[in-house]
Amino acid sequence: MRLRCAVLDDFQNVATEVADWSVVADDVEVVSFDSHLADETALAAALADFDIVVTLRERVPFPGSLIARLPRLKLLVASGMRNSVIDYAAAEAHGVTVCGTASSSTPPVELTWALLLGLARGIVEESGALRSGGSWQSTVGADLHGRRLGLLGLGKIGGRVARVGLAFGMEVHAWSRNLTRERADEVGAELAPSLEDLLANSDFVSVHLALSDRTRGLLGPAELALLKPSAYLVNTSRAAIVDQDALLDALHSGRIAGAGVDVFDVEPLPAGHPMRTAPRLLATPHLGYVSRANYATYYGQAVEDIRAFLDGAPVRRLP
Repeated sequence: MRLRCAVLDDFQNVATEVADWSVVADDVEVVSFDSHLADETALAAALADFDIVVTLRERVPFPGSLIARLPRLKLLVASGMRNSVIDYAAAEAHGVTVCGTASSSTPPVELTWALLLGLARGIVEESGALRSGGSWQSTVGADLHGRRLGLLGLGKIGGRVARVGLAFGMEVHAWSRNLTRERADEVGAELAPSLEDLLANSDFVSVHLALSDRTRGLLGPAELALLKPSAYLVNTSRAAIVDQDALLDALHSGRIAGAGVDVFDVEPLPAGHPMRTAPRLLATPHLGYVSRANYATYYGQAVEDIRAFLDGAPVRRLP
C-alpha cells in the first residue's frame, strides 16, 4: 500500500512539474493543495490520511497540538534549512522525522531590487497610467546614484544587496548588533555607528535580519520617525521586524516617501487587510523565495528527502 504525501500551499500548481517525483511514484501518492489551510482544525482534517507532508517555508505552523492530531504523519519536509514554526520536540515525541532542503539567496536579493527600483521610479503608477490612458509622466523618479543605501543586516542576502547597490554607485552603509567592520569591509560597505544613524541618514533602507526576540519590533514608531520624509523602506525579511501599525501610520501620514513590502503579519493577506489599500506602498505576496530555480531545489530535494526516508537513511534532518 502506497504512502500518501500532501504538498501544501502549491499556489501555482508547479510542485510536481519542477521536480522528478518518479523515483518515489511506486511508494508514494502525491496530493497537491493549491489553497492555504490556515485553521488548525481544517489542517488536521485535511491531513489526517497523510503519512508525509511537504510544507512551503513557514506558511503553515506545525505546533505540538497539530502534530498530535496527525497520527499517520511520519515525515515532515520543510523547504529551507531553518523553520521557526515547527515544534521539533513534539515531532520527535510523536515519531515524526523532520527534514529540510537547500534555499537560494538569489531570489530575495533580486526581489529586493525589484521593489526598490519600482518605488524609486514609480513603475506601478506610471505603467498603470500609461495602460489606462492616464497622465503622461506623473511622477519624478528618485535617483540611486550617489544616494545612501542603509542595510539592516549584512549576511548572505544583505551582502549581495550591498554589492548591487555599489554597482549602482550608491553609498552603502550597514548596521546590525553583531556586525563587524571586517564584515562590512568584505562587501565594500560602511559600518554605521548605530541604528539611529543609519535610519536618519539613509535615502533607502532595506531589512535583511533574521527574526528573533532582539529584532522583533526593531523598527517601531520612534525608529520610523527618524527616516527622512524622502526615504523609502523595503522589507523582504520578516514582517514582525517592522511594527506594522507604525508603518501604516507613516505611509498614511506621508512621513516617508514609500515602502516596498513582501512580508506581512498574516499570510496570505486577508482581503480586508489595511496593507492592501495603504498609500505609498508597493506590496508583493511574499515572492522573495518564489522562482523556478528555487522551486526546483525545494521540490527536487523534497523528493530526495522522501526517498532517503523510505530507504531508512533520512537526510538533511532538522533542526
